[in-house]
Amino acid sequence: MAQRGSYAKGIAKREEILTTALEVIARNGYRRTSVKELADAVGLSQAGLLHYFSSKEELFQEVLRKRDEVDTASFGLDAQRSIQAFFEVIRHNSEVPGLVQLYAQLSTEATDAAHPAHDYFVARYEQFRAMFCGMLQEEQEAGRLDAGLDVERTANLFLAAADGLQTQWMLDPSIDMAEHIAYLWQLVARKG
Repeated sequence: MAQRGSYAKGIAKREEILTTALEVIARNGYRRTSVKELADAVGLSQAGLLHYFSSKEELFQEVLRKRDEVDTASFGLDAQRSIQAFFEVIRHNSEVPGLVQLYAQLSTEATDAAHPAHDYFVARYEQFRAMFCGMLQEEQEAGRLDAGLDVERTANLFLAAADGLQTQWMLDPSIDMAEHIAYLWQLVARKG
């Protein structure tokens, strides 16, 4: 019985670490956040914090997974599956530059198949492509998109545009990522 309580406490502490890391990284930035700072924020030593994760890379991967979980719930991506919810997530990203930096850095590093986050990013892109394809199909069925539009390619293009705009925005914060994606949507939603 004590083991169950211990397990539950471990799960709760891991969640606390991830939630706190989201806040600290969003505020300070990925490069300016150390494992020591994250450990201090949750009342642990560095070794104590890493006890909950197999490596620093896994910690940061799990921070991104938590971000996706929070954003999906907060903006109703899984329930609404609307383009407006997608715009809201992109708009929100401009409020959490540290998490955008973390995502950009880790996603680039994870292109190496040996990187610990490689499988996470492969699965993430599959998940988001499928979600976006579903949204596009619903728009087609409602008559708001051309029935001949290739939804898989279009979903890939939107994800590529969103990621590319994040990189441009990190270099030039005057770029309005959500406005650019909304404009792309207007171009795609025009019926020929």
